[in-house]
Amino acid sequence: MSSTSQSPATPSSAPATRRPRARADSRLAESRSVSLAYWGVHVACFLAFFTGVSASDFALFAATLAVRTFAITAGYHRYFAHKSYQTSRWFQFVLAFLGATATQKGPLWWAGLHRRHHAYTDRDGDVHSPKDGFWYSHQGWIFDPRWSDTPEDLIRDFAKFPELVWLNRWHVVPPILLGALCFAVGGLSGLVWGYFISTTVLWHSTYSVNSLAHRFGSRRYDTPDTSRNNLLVALLTFGEGWHNNHHHYMRSVRQGFFWWEIDVTYYALLGLERLGVVWDLRLPPASVVDPSSAAPEERAAA
Repeated sequence: MSSTSQSPATPSSAPATRRPRARADSRLAESRSVSLAYWGVHVACFLAFFTGVSASDFALFAATLAVRTFAITAGYHRYFAHKSYQTSRWFQFVLAFLGATATQKGPLWWAGLHRRHHAYTDRDGDVHSPKDGFWYSHQGWIFDPRWSDTPEDLIRDFAKFPELVWLNRWHVVPPILLGALCFAVGGLSGLVWGYFISTTVLWHSTYSVNSLAHRFGSRRYDTPDTSRNNLLVALLTFGEGWHNNHHHYMRSVRQGFFWWEIDVTYYALLGLERLGVVWDLRLPPASVVDPSSAAPEERAAA
């Protein structure tokens, strides 16, 4: 009687025990694959010593770097992570696809983890806190199995689009297509400069926001984190280096709050706004840019 009553529990409890272990193994395997691909792209850059570089190779390098930098800054970051402007569904997918060619995984994964970063900045739970070390905040976090999965609960607003879910799952497709296009245009040297070197430069310029812009630069606003405004990072990333501004008011489409703070991404979005491709660009209120200009009751509330 006892054995009969207990026997049904055995097969149901075993899978429940195995599932967390299987998921952990899957995350570890994915982390190892990411590490292999990441360092493989770096090593492939040395092929440039054998292929040399031509004017067309450098043009391909500059074009793929510029387009993908914009796709990360305007698409993955300012649109998917912060919804700082609106656009159509078709251009939303264009931004997501071009962003995926940057080889920084899918838009839902990227934006979801970025939202987590803002929720836990410089505290336990931050994806790439500089308090975990410079190397970790710059690139070590990429290999951490804890961040392998897409935080779907943080990105439900975009996870409702099946085409984005598909792209997020098959994020390797756009980089492969880009690599094939570079090879078709310029042969092996086109692949090396248009994809491998361009991607490596893009990676480290993007990651410098997480590392350099939390360690070096000025702090205009007293935010509860280590964010800093860094001109060099801003130039490399089309405006993302005005990081203290961004953490002060993350919903702003414009991260260079003042005219002398160069923000190429914002300028490009202004052009797209005039063409009707994007709209409802969110700008910081005057009281946010200059807290001293806020009404007394606003300052008291703050």
